[in-house]
Amino acid sequence: MRILFLGDIVGRVGREAVISRLPTLRRDLALDLVVVNGENASHGFGLSPAIGRDLLEAGADVITLGNHSWDRRDLIGHIGSEPRIIRPANYPPGTPGQGSVVVELVDGRKALVVSIMGRQFMDAMDDPFRSVTEILSRHRLGVTMHAAVVDVHAEATSEKWAMGHFLDGRVSLVIGTHTHTPTADHRILSGGTAFQTDAGMCGDYDSVIGMGKEAAIARFVRKMPGDRLQPAEGEASIAGMMVETDDATGLARRMAPVRQGGHLVPTLPDF
Repeated sequence: MRILFLGDIVGRVGREAVISRLPTLRRDLALDLVVVNGENASHGFGLSPAIGRDLLEAGADVITLGNHSWDRRDLIGHIGSEPRIIRPANYPPGTPGQGSVVVELVDGRKALVVSIMGRQFMDAMDDPFRSVTEILSRHRLGVTMHAAVVDVHAEATSEKWAMGHFLDGRVSLVIGTHTHTPTADHRILSGGTAFQTDAGMCGDYDSVIGMGKEAAIARFVRKMPGDRLQPAEGEASIAGMMVETDDATGLARRMAPVRQGGHLVPTLPDF
């Protein structure tokens, strides 16, 4: 299975870049499954139902969320009716929506996608290790699932590394989101799970993690609240990771970064 994961989509330029490029990427890379993190897609904070529909219609199979899941109140009543939009699984019981989804491809193969959120330097949440273990107890890679992707929305790199090793051999891909900065540590772990600490963002990199530079810098310089942060409006880059898995085991065979447009050096997989 050929899987593309795209990091946090930030604001209008980020989502327009994804929507415009995704159909071509699906065709040229012969993608079977596309997962995107959409928690910053609506003006940098949250995901509206309308933008969610636009991303799904453009070719995303699943949209994951994170700590900005409920910044758009209109998503609260919508998420229960759209299983392809998933919030972190370790929200407390009773929270609207689901933390995982099984996607059935047109050829009958199945892929599990899980969203979880870290606890270090983040909001108080239920244990993400316990939450993902409970989800995986209902699925078995290479038996009931042909692939499994886990989005770890977390601040601490140590927590993401720990989750990667914790899940090694049990899922196809563990990939971090939230810091909006692509890391250069992508690798296939000893048990066969592909891992990257952070996929980066889809947005304007001439910014401070996707937000306009002036207002963001002022907050650090003055140590006072200032103008509301607004997404930067320059040319966007899309950033993510492509993984190819073995259908027999569900484990990763190879992986490579995907970056196009904007200020990042472009790169595409050669497999």
